[in-house]
Amino acid sequence: MLVHLSDCRAGPRTSSGCSLIAAMDPVSTTTPLFSIVIAAYNDWAPLEQCLRSLAQQISGPSFEVIVVDDGSREAMPGFINDWTHCYPLTIVRQPHAGIAAARNRGAQISQGKVLVFVDADCKLQPGCLAALSKTVAQHPQHSCFQLHLTGDCSGIVGRAEELRLATLQNHLLQPSGRIRYLNTAGFAIRRERVDIEAGVFDPTAVRAEDTLLLANLMKTRELPLFVPDATVQHAISLSLMACFRKDIRSAHLDAGAYDMIAAQGVRLRVGQQERLRMLLAMWKTSGQPSIGRSAWFVVAARQAPRMIVIFLRSITLWGFRKARSNQTR
Repeated sequence: MLVHLSDCRAGPRTSSGCSLIAAMDPVSTTTPLFSIVIAAYNDWAPLEQCLRSLAQQISGPSFEVIVVDDGSREAMPGFINDWTHCYPLTIVRQPHAGIAAARNRGAQISQGKVLVFVDADCKLQPGCLAALSKTVAQHPQHSCFQLHLTGDCSGIVGRAEELRLATLQNHLLQPSGRIRYLNTAGFAIRRERVDIEAGVFDPTAVRAEDTLLLANLMKTRELPLFVPDATVQHAISLSLMACFRKDIRSAHLDAGAYDMIAAQGVRLRVGQQERLRMLLAMWKTSGQPSIGRSAWFVVAARQAPRMIVIFLRSITLWGFRKARSNQTR
C-alpha cells in the first residue's frame, strides 16, 4: 500500500500518531521517488524515533520505507507495525549477515527511483526529503548525494558527534559542491546508477562499507553531491563507555575495509598535516558554548583505537616488506 504523508494528517490516530484514514485510502500504483532503506540490529528504540521522523516529512515527496532486521536477538516490538498507517512500510527479517548485506537486501526489494540509506539511530529533520527531492531534480547529472549530518547536542556523546561531523563535512567539501565523504547515516543514490542484484555495498566489508563504496565511486571520478538543506541528525543512543567499547571492537574491522581500498590504489586517508588541521579546527569549534571543550577530548579519545590499529598495521606491513626484501637479495 502506497500512502502519501499528506494522507496522515487528520482522522483517528494510532499509537504512533498517524491517521487510520490512510489505511482506508485506495492502493496507489505510483512508483515512489524515494526508497528509504534502514538496517536494524537490536536497536528498536532508536528505530521508532527514526520512523517517527519520517512521518513528519510534511508535504514531502512520495516514499516507501524498508526495514531489514539483520537477525536481531531481540524480537521486533509490535509498535513498529503501527507506522504502516503513515506510509508504505516493509519489514524483512534475514539471518545475521552484516549491515552491507542487510542494506543490499533492502535495495533489492525496493521500488523507488532513488535509494536513500539511513541508520536506525538517525532522525530526518523537517523538510529533509523535500530538500533532497529538489536537489535530485535540479542536478540530473549527479547520481549520488550526501545528506547533511548533525549530532544531538543534548549530551556529551552527541556534542562530540556534532563536532566530528561538522569538521569532516566542512573540511572535505569541494568547491564544486561535491564532497569527499560518504556516510550512510544519510546517503542517496539513483537506482539507475547501481546494479541492484549484485548489491550496492560489498558484503565482504563487515565495517566501513560506505567508505568502500566511496572508493568505488572515486575510481569512476565521481563524488557525492552535498545537500546542505537535507539534514539528518545522528542521535547516538549509546553511553560514552559503550561508545568506547564499540570503537575498540570496530577498529580492526574498519582496518580490513581500508586494506581493500588500498589494494584498489585509491587514497582516502588524510595525511598527518591534514589531520592536524582538522584537529585544530575542531579545537576552535569546541570553544562554542553549545559544544564545549570536553567534546573535543571525547572525539580525540574515540579516535585513539583507530589510530593505534593503523600504526600497528603499518609497522607490521613495514616488517613484512623488509623481510621479503631481505629474502630476494
